[in-house]
Amino acid sequence: MLELMSSADFSQGMLDAGKKRHPDLKFTLADALNLPFGADEFDVTTISFGLRNTNDVQKALAEALRVTKPGGRLVVVEFSHPTNKIFRKIYMNYLMGFLPKVARRFSSNPDAYIYLAQSIQAWPDQEQLAAKIEAAGWGSVAWQNFTFGIVAVHIAFKDKL
Repeated sequence: MLELMSSADFSQGMLDAGKKRHPDLKFTLADALNLPFGADEFDVTTISFGLRNTNDVQKALAEALRVTKPGGRLVVVEFSHPTNKIFRKIYMNYLMGFLPKVARRFSSNPDAYIYLAQSIQAWPDQEQLAAKIEAAGWGSVAWQNFTFGIVAVHIAFKDKL
């Protein structure tokens, strides 16, 4: 039997929302640092806007490598750093100044937005994340920027045996 997709998340609430929207897919409660999947199980392993929130980025990347088949891919979608200096300054001022003020006024959970801003600011830039991915054992690491570098998609490959 061909399994098309298995989704995993640390948050039961996110899994419940996913199941409601896509009842035909498999959802698994899982920690990126200790995935409940076998070695070499997936052709593609992805993490979107979650790697930044793990307690150990290197361990999460190593776990992704473990569960990915030889020749398989890693795709990481994550906030990053704008590449244009002027735009980066405007964006960081917005992120660290305006966003928390708006969140405090209108959000029921302003601390989540403050955390978001701080975690994005502390996150490595595109080249630094690529180095972390490579250090975890992935090869042919590359990335593509979106929205002037606010988001970057990193792609890497697991060496074939």
